[in-house]
Amino acid sequence: MSDAHDLVKERIEAEVERLAPVLLDVSHRIHERPELAFEEHHAHDVLTEVLEAEGLTVERSAYGLATAFSSRGGRDGPTVVVCCEYDALPGLGHACGHNVIAAAGLGAGLAAASVAAEAGGRVLILGTPGEEGGGGKQLMIDAGALDGVDAAVMVHPAGLDLRTMDSLAIQRVTVTYQGHAAHAAAAPEKGRNALDAAVLGYVNVAALRQHIRPDERVHGIFLQAGDAANIVPALTQAQWYVRSPSAAGLAALRARVESCLAAGADAAGCTMELDWYQPAYDELMALDSFDDLYAANAARVGRTPLRPGSDGVAGVVGSTDMGNVSQHVPSIHPMIKVAPDDVAIHTEAFVGYARGPEGDAAVLDGATALACTVADLWLDPDALTRVRDEFAARRA
Repeated sequence: MSDAHDLVKERIEAEVERLAPVLLDVSHRIHERPELAFEEHHAHDVLTEVLEAEGLTVERSAYGLATAFSSRGGRDGPTVVVCCEYDALPGLGHACGHNVIAAAGLGAGLAAASVAAEAGGRVLILGTPGEEGGGGKQLMIDAGALDGVDAAVMVHPAGLDLRTMDSLAIQRVTVTYQGHAAHAAAAPEKGRNALDAAVLGYVNVAALRQHIRPDERVHGIFLQAGDAANIVPALTQAQWYVRSPSAAGLAALRARVESCLAAGADAAGCTMELDWYQPAYDELMALDSFDDLYAANAARVGRTPLRPGSDGVAGVVGSTDMGNVSQHVPSIHPMIKVAPDDVAIHTEAFVGYARGPEGDAAVLDGATALACTVADLWLDPDALTRVRDEFAARRA
């Protein structure tokens, strides 16, 4: 690394330090008012107000989504996207720590923008709503958010510092069974029980789980199961998530799940309607060359991101619409430690850590490491070439 390169990173570190009170305030304010997918109006306003206060031009409600935004820094050179997420989970609030993602992304974008002119690059800060099942990033991709973009970065809280996550492609489906209502005691023979159809479909999927890959997942809940025990249910609904390590594997598993659910309808004499939610989530395409850049910059703030699967390190398994981004442009999605190893995301315990001292440290460390990684892509043409070449080879 040249002296000039190191000087840029020192300026980034100083900028994150200057912004620290603002960034932590943003994290706390978003955490205190959790909002579900595409309803993140408070978070949208908090983030965009800071961007404007720091002198950046902001497009609110960008790309056709009310709670998305975009903001740019720099005039020439490679364009790197910094993604902010800020939606919460139903019933659990910020158990996925999206308040940390939002504040770290904000800090990374602002710090990168402060050195963009001298480093010869451009940064695009994107507010990406609806990650928890809504596919906001894919909707933004469809609207042109990644046009002309060279790479994308974000960081996600977890119980470990990891170079990346074990990502699964996912698509969810709502299945509706239609039967015939009847009095369950006086004339049950006149009914066709839609709850039976849903239960039989559930049992079929449970049997299917014995015969799928160990890295595939199918899990579901009942949304509607009838209105009264003395009425044969005429309408029931269930929701299922289907996951596989690749989009191709997802398509094959989807067909098998459909057969299981349809068999329940046939056995109960009911009809079935499937509503597969679009967009589906692609698997995350991790790039060693890109992950190496982040790991080196995480070391600057005293963190050592581990490689999932090596030396007995357990990864974090999940799905993210950042996978869709990674299929379009080279991307990173490292995990940053905010909780003890045994505290998983999407749990009540994780909510507190996302707002605590560990979450605050992750905001500042994540902002610094991400911004320094963006600077590497601007300052080192060889680094960007390596990332691009690996991306092209993986896609091929």
